[in-house]
Amino acid sequence: MSSSTGYSKRRLMKMARRGVSKGNQNKRKNSFYSQVLDEAKKFQLEQAQGIEGIDEEIAILRLKLRELVEKQPDRLDLQLAAANTIARLVKTRYNITKEQKKSLKEAIAKVLTEIAIPVGVKALIR
Repeated sequence: MSSSTGYSKRRLMKMARRGVSKGNQNKRKNSFYSQVLDEAKKFQLEQAQGIEGIDEEIAILRLKLRELVEKQPDRLDLQLAAANTIARLVKTRYNITKEQKKSLKEAIAKVLTEIAIPVGVKALIR
């Protein structure tokens, strides 16, 4: 793990590949927050902009909740707030729009009609 960011080198490289291209400095220069961030924080902001999804945030919050329960077992108010935040994030993570649901149904139907049924569903189960 990198001591300054908490991410492994491999993870940082993966995040950097998904972020702003090396030559593109527009986001960093014109960012609302760029005026108050030092160079290290600007770099971390660029990396964060390239991350999709909230799985890591959910995992980190779960670890923090566990830490909170261990270190401050009598702070039920904080534990409940953390648990509610995790619940909202999980709900958000798995919530799909009606359009996404329709597309998923269409994709499944297409697989069934074009692949599974012609080759025989049992052949796919093996």
